[in-house]
Parts: sequence; structure tokens; C-alpha cells
Amino acid sequence: MAETFRVALVQNCAERDMAPSIVQLEGLIRAAAKDGAHLIQLPELATMIEPDNAAVLAKAKPEADDPGVAKFRALASELKRWIHVGSLLIRESGRDKVVNRSFVLDPDGRVTARYDKIHLFDVAIKDGQYYRESATVEPGTRAVIALLPWGRMGLTICYDLRFPQLYRALAQGGASMIGIPAAFTHKTGEAHWHVLVRARAIETGAFVFSATQCGTHAEGRRTFGHSLIVDPWGEVLADAGDTVGVVSATIDLAKVEAVRSMIPSLQHDRPFSGPVAIATRDAAE
Repeated sequence: MAETFRVALVQNCAERDMAPSIVQLEGLIRAAAKDGAHLIQLPELATMIEPDNAAVLAKAKPEADDPGVAKFRALASELKRWIHVGSLLIRESGRDKVVNRSFVLDPDGRVTARYDKIHLFDVAIKDGQYYRESATVEPGTRAVIALLPWGRMGLTICYDLRFPQLYRALAQGGASMIGIPAAFTHKTGEAHWHVLVRARAIETGAFVFSATQCGTHAEGRRTFGHSLIVDPWGEVLADAGDTVGVVSATIDLAKVEAVRSMIPSLQHDRPFSGPVAIATRDAAE
């Protein structure tokens, strides 16, 4: 199994309709492949950022009919590349909500792994923006590791980033790489994005690939950009900044074992009880 390969992160600015977003993504995927990437990752909500809940439910398609799934499978097959579709909104039969789903595609265009986002973004940000992902999205319930030619990649999406227990479970399950495709808001991204992504890499001793949305979307919603490739020591190998484009880096998975050997914290879990709040008496009494 080869340990060295090249990964590329596509950073786009999705529109509220799929067709123009897919056209933009195709060009970026082709550019990444031409540059020599073996694995190409797309952001969360790669083909559509639609703020209106009713419109989300009306526009979302079943997996078999989704134009993004069809296009990315065709590109993976044509270009002979692995493609990690960060996420798409997919409608499933018998459900009144969609799922926010990642896909891993092999060079024959086959879907080899799917992951439905577990943690949903229900927040009110100080700048007056309100997000209630659970109004349209049904949460996933299962952690997933994709098997790639170079090793195992844990699959997560955006807001999952704030739940480190998921990342520890993926690393202890054998993941040497973790994907965190995202559409991070500009406000929270400025404050937390780099710190959180680097923290997940450091805690797990894994490479982290985080392709993100950037720019201003429908109804003035802004995403932060700064797609990141981070190594197991927490070093940023590539940062896409805040414009549409592609960044890439060569990945040497031997560094995972080297870092985990130096700091074997994944092997040091210990059981504990609590937490319990204990009132202490003043020593002078």
C-alpha cells in the first residue's frame, strides 16, 4: 500500500440552484486532476446553499436522481481519481426531511462510502443570523470510515468539528486521515476555524482535509473559506484563503505513525466516574 499521495481541496461558492454550482465544480475538479491530485475533496453542500427551508425540500433529489451525484461519478470515472463529495442534500423515500450526506467515489465512479452528518447546526449567532439545520435535515446515527488505497479516512461534516469524541472514535477505529468538508459561517470561522481544525489533527494524530465554501451566498449568507490541509502535528500544509480555487499537498502517511509513537495518547484512555460537584469546606473551620 503506497503511503504517499496528493490530495486537493476544492473551494467553491455554491449558488441556490444546483446547475451553475455543478458547472463551477466541474472546472475546479478538472484543474485539480490536471495538477496531479489522486484524491479530490469537495466542500459541504457542494452543489446548493439554499436558505429557504421549503425550497430545500422542493429542490433536493433522491440519490439516484441527484445531478451532482451523477456528474461527480462520471468525473471520477473519466479522470480516474478518487473524489470525496463533501456533502449533498439528499431526499430519501418515506422521509419528510433530507439527509446531509458525504460520498466517497472510486476511480470507476462507484460509491464506496456514505456518511450522513450526525451533529446539526442549530445556532443563533451574534451578528443576527439564525440557523436551524434540523428543520430540514435528519441527523445521521453512525460514524463511518472510508477505505482508500493509502489508508483509512474518517468521514465528518462541518459542525461535527465541535464534537471531539467523534474524532477520537474514528482515530481509534484506524483512521489515519479525517475529512471535515464544511460551509463554516464567516463569523464563527474568523473566531474558531483554524483552531478547531488544527486541534482535531493534533488530538487524533491524523491528517485532516477540510474543503470549505467561501464567499457570499443567497440572501447575504457568508462562508469563511480557508480550506485547510493539516498534518498530524498540527502544521497547516495548505490554506485556500477566501477565494474560489484549489489547494493541494503531498501526503506522507508515515508521519501518522511517527507522531502517534511520540505522543501515544490514543492508547491512554482511562475510565473515570463523575463529574460530581463537590463542595469543599474552608480549611480554617
